[in-house]
Amino acid sequence: SNMIGMILRFILIGLLFVHKVSAQENLDFVELENTIEAELVANKTPGAAVLVISGGEIVFSKAYGDLNVESGQKVTVETLFRLGSTTKMFTAAMLVSLANQGKINMHSPIGDYLKNLNPKISRLTAHQLLSQTSGLRDFAPMVDSNDDSALKQNILLWKDDVIFTEPNKIYSYSSANFWLAGLLAEEIYGKPYSDAISEIILRPLGMDWSTMRPFEAMTYPLALGHNIVKEKAEVIRPISNNVAKYPAGSLYSNIRELGNWALAILNDGKLGSEQILEPTIIKQLKKPQVWLPYEEKVFYGYGLIGYEADGVNLLTHGGVSSGYGSTFDFAPDQKFAVIVLANRNGETLPKSRHKAYEMFLPFNKTEENTAPSFKMSADEMKNYIGKYESAPQVWQVYIKEGKLFIKINDYEFELMQTGNNSFQFEQGGIIFVPNENGTIEHIFTGLYSAKKVE
Repeated sequence: SNMIGMILRFILIGLLFVHKVSAQENLDFVELENTIEAELVANKTPGAAVLVISGGEIVFSKAYGDLNVESGQKVTVETLFRLGSTTKMFTAAMLVSLANQGKINMHSPIGDYLKNLNPKISRLTAHQLLSQTSGLRDFAPMVDSNDDSALKQNILLWKDDVIFTEPNKIYSYSSANFWLAGLLAEEIYGKPYSDAISEIILRPLGMDWSTMRPFEAMTYPLALGHNIVKEKAEVIRPISNNVAKYPAGSLYSNIRELGNWALAILNDGKLGSEQILEPTIIKQLKKPQVWLPYEEKVFYGYGLIGYEADGVNLLTHGGVSSGYGSTFDFAPDQKFAVIVLANRNGETLPKSRHKAYEMFLPFNKTEENTAPSFKMSADEMKNYIGKYESAPQVWQVYIKEGKLFIKINDYEFELMQTGNNSFQFEQGGIIFVPNENGTIEHIFTGLYSAKKVE
């Protein structure tokens, strides 16, 4: 009987195992597919590709729609899309990889490695660039060119005015941080940024079609970028391209190759049993490098934003490139990821992504707390008034008829308090950020910050 018990147990364990494996295979993706298809139609998006990883395995990988609205050629999982700002995590991985090899110290002034920079800029560090804490504002490149030299030419034109506040004071999103990080990698590695990132990060991960360069991308099946014009998707011509912007937002890739990147992020640099990227590289990208001034815990790693939603830890980053949209979402504890690539300006299929979350992530829905009401005294209001600047943008905060107002580009809005130093107005939310002495020094708008100048 003992023997039979053992055999039964063995069979049961076998069944459990079989059940677990087939559960992954027989997952019902009908609802997810319906959501994706409906969302593409609703947002007039010609084509997209979606990949889902759960438990460290790719469970869903599918392409939808057309490469472009004119050709009728279909998107496949190998079709290249331009990513936009999700490129930032690859640039970060490259620089951390060089730091691991002892070629750069993340906390030394970048002037040690790059000559002829503006003195203020040369004092910044690689860590400040990758964590968006350098005080650089977000601005357009001053050079527009298809030549590899454009990256450096652009940065050598920068003067003091590209910096709006002292480093290490506050998080403020800026692509300029990553242009500079890319130039740093280029200089240290001794090859143009586009070649350096291929050799250091992309090729080792088997991302052989992924490239920064449109002349390479166009030799593969390529989804073209679209804008909506008069309610219809239209191909953007010519392809927008500027080497000066590459490190912050120009990678072309497909979901088949990005699946390798996502698996490496979830498995500390491993693909299968092979260690491709050092675990410390991935850890640096994922860990809190700077806390954002929210009351909830939200952080920026290197090229990734981290937060907790209903008991699940999430990492995310989105991207927009002329005519394209992309988003990467990771839940590291569940070894889960969802990647969306689309060929319409800014499209990231949020409903479809949330459907994928619901299928795989153990959210504990919490009761919504009703917002407490705040009543500010005139004295309390005075703490916030002033002029805040991150050139060319100016925010003016003042009291009028006993109420607090903010003026942006000649439009004024009333500020309604929603929390400690946090307010809502018609165009979104704003947080007033005090310095060590409790005096308001910056405002934070969810993406960008500005400094109090008067």
